[in-house]
Amino acid sequence: MSHSHILQAALNHIPITLQCLRDYEITAQDFVRSDIWQYIQQGSDQNISVAANRRAFDDYGLRPRILRDVHHGGVAVQILNETWQVPIALAPVAYHGLVHPEAELATVRAAVAMQTPMVVSTLSSCRFQDIRLAAEAGAQELKRPVPPLWLQLYSQASQQQTQQVLQDALDAQFSAVMWTVDAHYKRSSLALPEGVSAVNIDADAQYKHTSHLLDEQLVFGSWFTEHAPTWDDLAWLREQTHLPLWLKGVSHPEDAKMALEYGIDGLVVSNHGGRVLDGMAASLHVLPEIKAATGAAVPILLDGGIRHGTDIVKALALGADAVMIGRPQMHALAVAGMLGVAHILHLLRMELELALAQMGCAQIKEIHSECLVRW
Repeated sequence: MSHSHILQAALNHIPITLQCLRDYEITAQDFVRSDIWQYIQQGSDQNISVAANRRAFDDYGLRPRILRDVHHGGVAVQILNETWQVPIALAPVAYHGLVHPEAELATVRAAVAMQTPMVVSTLSSCRFQDIRLAAEAGAQELKRPVPPLWLQLYSQASQQQTQQVLQDALDAQFSAVMWTVDAHYKRSSLALPEGVSAVNIDADAQYKHTSHLLDEQLVFGSWFTEHAPTWDDLAWLREQTHLPLWLKGVSHPEDAKMALEYGIDGLVVSNHGGRVLDGMAASLHVLPEIKAATGAAVPILLDGGIRHGTDIVKALALGADAVMIGRPQMHALAVAGMLGVAHILHLLRMELELALAQMGCAQIKEIHSECLVRW
């Protein structure tokens, strides 16, 4: 397998200069070919939504309580029927093979090491079963359990193809399905380098995911609108699996309420990292409305812009039960492989625990909207 698209081999140690997620982002540019770097970093059009995701966290200040006993604190959370050691998951990101030869196999070993759930993309560059086996091998070596592994599902051109992706994930003992509905209409012009492909779907479907959207039919009347998922597809999907079903790409409270009527178990508030519709509101800004519309019983994950432990505090205070991180895992994987991804997860947990202690919160459940002030 050729890895000529990787400029520099990943480090086998963590330099002392890498002390936060931003350090990894800066350093990663030396490890990845420029067109691949642009693919990872880019948003759509003017990158307004990419910037908005980050800027949204700066709109809130923290308001700590003092003199509280936090000695016996902890950061574990209950997400449906799973206990997460920390309210952080690795978001689904396509093609880890773009930045490291071990691809998702390295990422999942880091997830095991840090006991962090991983949501595996339909467009993973490794087979689901191989990711499961790598997780089990890492768990045996480290004498730790395998953390939750979920499938992120893109609807395929036919229900039969979608069903096959679901079955493969079920065979790999994935424990939940996250159906992504906010990214069907997107433009992507990356020519995948040799040795990198979406091995869990057929070649024609892969082409549709990675080629230009615009063709002679433009958008309406094209392949993309013809195969765009609808609420009927959600009803069908709900009948196909007994696993917990999450809906990713929710930004409107009415859609959130309708999703619950269709049997969705959890929601992911996300604008797809600003990669689809430019000008779409920041995930953090729409989060309180979604929470108010759905109530305390429905778990919500927030995706988009998380870079610091204090970002996690702000997301939890505004209604999220946990957060997901996307691009940073690619930065870390490029720089230092499995060690890098484990390190950023360690950094985020350390920053989160430090922020909670400084806020006077011993448990995640003590974080609420009164912990924040709007600047």
